[in-house]
Amino acid sequence: MKVVERFTSINGEGQRAGELAMFVRFKGCNLSCSYCDTMWANEDGCPYTDKSPAELYKEIIDSGVRNVTLTGGEPLLQKEMPQLLALLSENENIRVEVETNGSIDLSAFSGANRPSFTMDYKLPSSGCESKMLLSNFQMLQLEDTVKFVVGSREDLDKARRIIEQYHLTTKCKVYLSPVFGKIEPALIVQFMIAHHMNDVRMQIQMHKVIWDPNERGV
Repeated sequence: MKVVERFTSINGEGQRAGELAMFVRFKGCNLSCSYCDTMWANEDGCPYTDKSPAELYKEIIDSGVRNVTLTGGEPLLQKEMPQLLALLSENENIRVEVETNGSIDLSAFSGANRPSFTMDYKLPSSGCESKMLLSNFQMLQLEDTVKFVVGSREDLDKARRIIEQYHLTTKCKVYLSPVFGKIEPALIVQFMIAHHMNDVRMQIQMHKVIWDPNERGV
């Protein structure tokens, strides 16, 4: 498995924001979003360390941290991901979150070793909305999250339509997250108020407030 980063920090967003987590970042992605803040991990020449699922599992256990975030890039592109998820599922003390971009079929990862998913829906400003696999909405469970990264009023309008059309707040947690430096969070809150967006949460990427927005390994 192609690992470009492994570090312990706090979850900067999502259902366990503020809690310690061990992050494993994998190389490569099948999308190229306009606002991507880890584009470096998707470049062909990006250095990586080749790890087996067993090696990664041991490193995760040895960290002493219960929350594990598998991210990228797009982690579900790793061919040995099912084996790693199987190992992690055997340890009841480990809570696994997979951050996925919304274009990968989740049904292949929804068996006995199922993690919790934080799945993006790419909005118009991302340039990748056409790649979204809408059938994934049928795979969501209450422990999952759908994240809408918002950069414009057009994005907000589209996010609201998708949330309503697929009844997402009854299936999972739903978050609106501003593209850093592109839209004021206050505008998102105003939009939520105007449209009575109950059970939707606005979040700010905490790690970009604590550290430099471009800093790696945090």
